[in-house]
Amino acid sequence: MASRRSNQKKGKYTIDKAMAQVMGVFTRNPKKIFNYKQLAKQLLLSDQQERDMVNNALHNLAGQNLLEQVDKGRFRLKERAGYVNGTIDMTQHGYAFLGSDELEQDVFIARSNLGRALDGDLVKVHIYPKKKNDNRLSGEVIEIIERARETFVGVVEISKNYAFLLPDSNKMPFDIFIPLDKLGGVEHGQKAIARITEWPDKVKNPFGEVVEVLGYPGENETEMHSILAEFELPLHFQPEVEDAAGSISDKISDAEIKNRRDMRGTATFTIDPADAKDFDDALSVKKLKNGNYEVGVHIADVSHYVEKESIVDLEAYDRATSVYLVDRVVPMLPEKLSNNLCSLRPNEDKLCFSVIVEMTSDAQVVDEWFGRTVINSDKRFDYDQAQLIIETGKGEMKEEVLLLHDMATKLRERRYKEGSINFERDEVKFNLDEEGRPISVYFKVQKEANHLIEEFMLLANRRVAEYASRGGKYEKEVPKDELKAAKKKAKTFVYRIHDLPDSEKLESFTMFIRKFGYELNLGNNHQVAVSMNRLLAGVKGKNEQHVIENMALRAMAKARYSTKNIGHYGLAFQDYSHFTSPIRRYPDLMVHRLLAHYLAGGESKKADKYESRCEHASEMERKAVEAERASIKYKQVEFMQDKVGQVFDGVISGLTDWGIYVEIVENKCEGMISLQGLVDDFYEFDEDDYKIIGRHSGREFEIGQPLKIEVTNANLSRRQLDFKLADEAENGGK
Repeated sequence: MASRRSNQKKGKYTIDKAMAQVMGVFTRNPKKIFNYKQLAKQLLLSDQQERDMVNNALHNLAGQNLLEQVDKGRFRLKERAGYVNGTIDMTQHGYAFLGSDELEQDVFIARSNLGRALDGDLVKVHIYPKKKNDNRLSGEVIEIIERARETFVGVVEISKNYAFLLPDSNKMPFDIFIPLDKLGGVEHGQKAIARITEWPDKVKNPFGEVVEVLGYPGENETEMHSILAEFELPLHFQPEVEDAAGSISDKISDAEIKNRRDMRGTATFTIDPADAKDFDDALSVKKLKNGNYEVGVHIADVSHYVEKESIVDLEAYDRATSVYLVDRVVPMLPEKLSNNLCSLRPNEDKLCFSVIVEMTSDAQVVDEWFGRTVINSDKRFDYDQAQLIIETGKGEMKEEVLLLHDMATKLRERRYKEGSINFERDEVKFNLDEEGRPISVYFKVQKEANHLIEEFMLLANRRVAEYASRGGKYEKEVPKDELKAAKKKAKTFVYRIHDLPDSEKLESFTMFIRKFGYELNLGNNHQVAVSMNRLLAGVKGKNEQHVIENMALRAMAKARYSTKNIGHYGLAFQDYSHFTSPIRRYPDLMVHRLLAHYLAGGESKKADKYESRCEHASEMERKAVEAERASIKYKQVEFMQDKVGQVFDGVISGLTDWGIYVEIVENKCEGMISLQGLVDDFYEFDEDDYKIIGRHSGREFEIGQPLKIEVTNANLSRRQLDFKLADEAENGGK
């Protein structure tokens, strides 16, 4: 406190400064009430003249109608009707919420007040004054600033004089009118992509044209393409992109090899899924004379083949990521690059960008080197093959695999000890027939072979980020006492960041898990992480496991890309980046280029340009994740189609004011029991206790409660399962 006061010279604290600081406190605490003494304490002001100025500032701000005096000397931020800009989040029931950086809470917008705003649109909204005893903000859309999208997927219905596209999305409340000369060859009942071309005044429905025919509903190709189009993801590469990729030479010149560190004599291998076609990372290891080990993490050198601003590069930037649906990968790069030139196939010379570290047998890094290399992988393992070596100690390259497994285990243990959170979850997978129909469901479990690769990828990503955050210097070049100064000189870089969890969400989550007898230590960030790991381990195999895992994830911030290095809370890393997958993630390609530039002594790049690219990559990643989930949901519903009428054990996974969501235990398929279908009582959603309660009987339904359900409907077009309680006697509630 003393140092703060010494910097504040007498006579420099003006009324304008006091008013700005006071408004800052109220803005950060919009619901709190303060007097001038509390504010002075918040602002670390002990001088009486300055404290008096804070008191004057309070009255001035109240006079400007920015604050209101709730009683003598006590003030709070005044809530006023006005206008805000934000993004529309449409619900399936027709009403929407506006999310805005200008407000602490979302704004409810009734269907009648949406005008022609659609989901995701950037709009201007008039905020209504709050009603008495109602804390909810509500408003009305008065201007559409920017449309989120102009294309929609749906089924086309054609009559004699006109046609309509009926959108698949329940967040698009308008059918699109299609003139007969704008049908683009689509037939009645087929799915298509339509673009809105105009929306005349006083006309209810927008006008549009068909831009691509997808096929008939229910066909696998049609539905997978529909999901991609729904999230505005590409269906295929344009011919000019394929041609440009096809013209890239696959020859590696002697001159190119001379400019690289030659790693072809070092034992090297890849570990990937059995069905993988792109092997974008490899590991190498050899023992050094001093008893330490040289470990190489080798990543396909995509930046060597993809020239900046080329047609292939621009396409990769637009896509930003590969998309993984149930039955396919939609790659970021054309096949010649992803599955050929940049795939680290065994017994072939391949160009890489590598992180090479010297490690002790205790998995401590004592030296590092980054740069371009040439490798030749000795062996291509799939995960099961590598896992067998780990479990039996037998097999080709067993010494190398077992050594790196041992190091990875130590890295992993150390990471968790430092506060990394173990959000490891089983993935839902399907066995598909030749037509793409699901014939069974299984769960992909992460084993030691997966952890081996994961830990060394994390290590490489972390070392690269630390190098960038130290202003382009290796660790040995920056003594610990100079680290803070070095970080101030950090050059523009692309980081993978993960913010601290929201305290209110954590408190809500803690209250939720107490219902199951669990607790979370909210003392500090490290204690949260440690107790979160204990919780996630404790729910393994329990009925409530999946529900609690989902709720825990929702309590966390979402990871994203940024030039602003705030660290990665989930991994407990102060510096983290994505370096290891430039075949499938554009941020990794940016990292490769920036790293090469700085290794060559280049000046720092402009941060604004890269921040914009980070925002685009984060948004495209979000769409890709949503598309993947949609494809899983579609296959789950398709898998359940022939099981209508069958009874399953389930667990309540969600509650709303319209229904009870239940997840089937054996296959993780989720459906809903409509509250209207519960005819023994009138049921209501108690938001405070997070329960569904019968008004007369007091019967309760809550998260994690086991139920027997009967499948009543499997709606493929909506990707929706409907359930009912299977046996009222057995499901007697609580």
